[in-house]
Amino acid sequence: MASLRRRTVAPKPRPVSSKSKREDSYTDTCCEECGSGECPSELLLCDKCDCGFHLFCLRPILASVPKGSWFCPSCSDHKKKPKSAYFFARFTICNAVVEPLILVTLTTCTTGFPLVQTKIVDFFRIQRSSEPTQKISPGTDSRKRRKRTSILKVSKKRRKLLAFNPSEDPIRRLEQMASLATALTATGADFRNELTYVPGMAPRSANCAALEHGGMQVLPKEDMETLDLCKNMMERGEWPPLMVVFDPREGFTVEADRFIKDLTIITEYVGDVDYLENRENDDGDSMMTLISAADPSKCLVICPDKRSNIARFINGINNHTPDGKKKQNVKCVRFEVNGECRALLIASRDIRKGERLYYDYNGYEHEYPTEHFV
Repeated sequence: MASLRRRTVAPKPRPVSSKSKREDSYTDTCCEECGSGECPSELLLCDKCDCGFHLFCLRPILASVPKGSWFCPSCSDHKKKPKSAYFFARFTICNAVVEPLILVTLTTCTTGFPLVQTKIVDFFRIQRSSEPTQKISPGTDSRKRRKRTSILKVSKKRRKLLAFNPSEDPIRRLEQMASLATALTATGADFRNELTYVPGMAPRSANCAALEHGGMQVLPKEDMETLDLCKNMMERGEWPPLMVVFDPREGFTVEADRFIKDLTIITEYVGDVDYLENRENDDGDSMMTLISAADPSKCLVICPDKRSNIARFINGINNHTPDGKKKQNVKCVRFEVNGECRALLIASRDIRKGERLYYDYNGYEHEYPTEHFV
């Protein structure tokens, strides 16, 4: 079942600042990028120079008119690109396990977040262990091979999900984690690797997969074991081979830092679980459908704006161009796991090192506007 991410319609634009020296009305304002004055409700005015920009002409595209003051690229050029994170590391090796004692310096970026220094092990709540690291052979899963029987099966064999293969270099794994820490801190989010249930939002009891309209596929036991293995590896600091990078056109995005085989579990889509009806006027652009129930009051969404993981930074394809569809290398699938719904991001084909990850934000409802995606 395909994923669904939803972007709310931008609120009406703010009136021209009182400091503006222009005598023409707001309706005469044109976009500095495309030169058009069409779609006035999508025009955003710079609070310094009063120039207009369509939300969809900006790079990265804005989902809605931001709260507070906003400055165009020319007026905020010194804040456009985040500075690099600096790593100061010392490692203790014991029984083939590397325990990082690393400080990450996160410097000012687009959102102006303050200087932060924190240990990676504390940021991601990594469990220290003296057990040897379990290696996973490329292209295989972690389960023991079963003895082959002599019975010929005519039916098509179900393809099993694979666990990710962490980078072998422990320093590189720390750099991958630090890149995610930088992106999360820049967007004001805390790291979480599971769905969270916050008082005042939907309770955990509301996450009932049986409510899904039309039913939901059950995650097989063997795939559940693979998912648990991925979670356990991350808790030990054995990270997926992914790097969060900043692109001036797309914003934060995710690249494969080593070869990823088809059907590999990339990550789980996590965040705060809430009722869809509570988020109708939400200006967030990263909500994911968790349950699409026949009763609208029981529909649930995942909101990763305050608590999330790397899934939040994997970008979407342009559904309106052939080239956009060719970029897709990840799919979002919702499964029933122990009676609850979970959304997994899975490699839909082999992904080479250095390739950026993309998936289709739109499911069967096609509510997410992607015609302006690069």
